[in-house]
Amino acid sequence: MIRKKERKKGPVWKHFYSISEHDDSHPHVQCIYCLKDFQRAVPERMQAHLDKKCPSAPNNAKSQSVQQNNSTSIIGYTDNINEEIVRKRGSVWKNFHIIGKYGDSHPSVQCNYCSKEFKRAVPQRMQTHIEKCEQVPNNVKSKLKQSRQQNTIKINNINDYMSEEEQKSLESLLAKALSSAKIQFSFVDNPFVIQFFNHLRPSFKLPNGEEIKIQMSQTQSLNDITYHPEYCHQFEIKTEDGSDIDTDTTIDLECESESKKRTIFESCKEAAEKGDIKSIFKLGRCYANGIGTEKNEIKAFESYKEAAEKDHVESMYKLGCCYQNGIGTEKNEIKAFELYKEAAEKGDLDSIDSMYYYDKLECCYTELRHCYENGIGTEKSEIKAFELNKEAAEKGFVESIYELGCCYENGTGTEKNEIKAFELYNKAAEKGDLNSMYKLGCCYRYGIGTGINVIKSFEYYNKAEKKS
Repeated sequence: MIRKKERKKGPVWKHFYSISEHDDSHPHVQCIYCLKDFQRAVPERMQAHLDKKCPSAPNNAKSQSVQQNNSTSIIGYTDNINEEIVRKRGSVWKNFHIIGKYGDSHPSVQCNYCSKEFKRAVPQRMQTHIEKCEQVPNNVKSKLKQSRQQNTIKINNINDYMSEEEQKSLESLLAKALSSAKIQFSFVDNPFVIQFFNHLRPSFKLPNGEEIKIQMSQTQSLNDITYHPEYCHQFEIKTEDGSDIDTDTTIDLECESESKKRTIFESCKEAAEKGDIKSIFKLGRCYANGIGTEKNEIKAFESYKEAAEKDHVESMYKLGCCYQNGIGTEKNEIKAFELYKEAAEKGDLDSIDSMYYYDKLECCYTELRHCYENGIGTEKSEIKAFELNKEAAEKGFVESIYELGCCYENGTGTEKNEIKAFELYNKAAEKGDLNSMYKLGCCYRYGIGTGINVIKSFEYYNKAEKKS
């Protein structure tokens, strides 16, 4: 029987972690390279993810046909690449040609006039060499000198400077300000807000909403949330001193005392017994994660069901997960599909007051899309999956913007439109989406929806690599 199980799963499974506690044929899995979650493991989807979407997957993780395509390297950097470098790095570069890797910020270069080599290109040294080189024409030297003087004037006029430490400090302060004022983090993506900060302090690099959300999720601990009132609107279970916290902070709860966990659970239970819908939902999360009580999936399911019947959107999503994965109840993919659909239809962005609930609504759209794509609880329909992607993208969900771009690029559920695909990848990349950055690299490399530009291709590949 063991051999049969291994043969059934196939080689793609070794590239995913199984994070489900249930031993079934479609467990909850996670890509070991980019940590992308799949609530229901489907080998075809997993392989497609490795082939087309995962920016960190090695070549041996891809299917054979994709490996053959990837084996061809970037060749034939065009002559106009030097023009692009001159435009980006300065006029001194046009007097040299690169003999090292084009992607390096300090490649090996060689003087066009005397063939002197520089193992590491440094503009100041290159400028000094051109001024002293006897073989460089006088008109070239005079133009370069004039350009240098103009750049010096520009630099002297810039008095605004910000250290890396000050940048990080202001980013943290901005995140706390948005949180305390109950403003969605996407506020910083507004063009007028960006323009305002550019005028106020040009040296401050305004982070996008996705970056602020990631920063908050990485830095806020349970102790910070418990004792700092600015997080109260996002974390709403009552503690001993009356401040609010949310049970979704399960990572930091592992470090907390049992008495504090018990206090959280009792607070939820007391409020739930009085009919508070959010507390009923959070009581379900306590049972699901064993916070202040023994883990009990049946009671978690019952709590989610009670809150879902009162039109609580987050509970509908959690209840759908229970039915889809057989947690606390029998597996029922039809009910799971119906709950995801109802949650997506009833989810109102204007009523969402925290990033946690925003994320759960996005998850509803993601799971519903997977249902349509794979025929889970409903008929398989690429057209409906596309329409759902479009609806979610219009609400500003980053993953859906990326997925919509994939639909247009591949003609999935709609007519193929590489220009729209490129525009959507660009929009999602501006919001910090890793996969979209990688896709933009591909677009610029192969001319998908835009002109071929190997410099920009490298830049986006590099951005994706640094963010992964």
